[in-house]
Amino acid sequence: MPGLESASLGIWVTAGGRHERAAENGIAHFLEHMAFKGTRRRSALQIAEEIEDVGGYLNAYTSREVTAYYARVLKEDVPLALDVVSDIVLNPVFDPSEIEIERGVILQEIGQALDTPDDIIFDWLQEAAFPDQPMGRTILGPAERVRA
Repeated sequence: MPGLESASLGIWVTAGGRHERAAENGIAHFLEHMAFKGTRRRSALQIAEEIEDVGGYLNAYTSREVTAYYARVLKEDVPLALDVVSDIVLNPVFDPSEIEIERGVILQEIGQALDTPDDIIFDWLQEAAFPDQPMGRTILGPAERVRA
């Protein structure tokens, strides 16, 4: 639409899979999920509603290199988006009941990845290229570790 300006902003944290020890494999991804479950200032619902109420988009991803938290909003809503994104990164709370819910969500993601040939092959290639190294491990972590 002519005259409509939007902005994207994000925070990239050096906390991807390559920064995990073997016993921690998958923790960066788990923490990414938990960031949206509430902060000291906002509930999970408030996090979602504050961005959605202005027509914005809020998401995150974990890679082998980083975990990124980002938002896309109209130009005039950048201060709000920056406040929300920085809040989820700096002030997350870890409610035990939410941890259990996310554990189930992540186990479903692992199951979906195991049903996706492209994901399986990419993980095998990473493991072959980087044997016994963090870069050779899956980002999601092994299901048995997520269950623990």
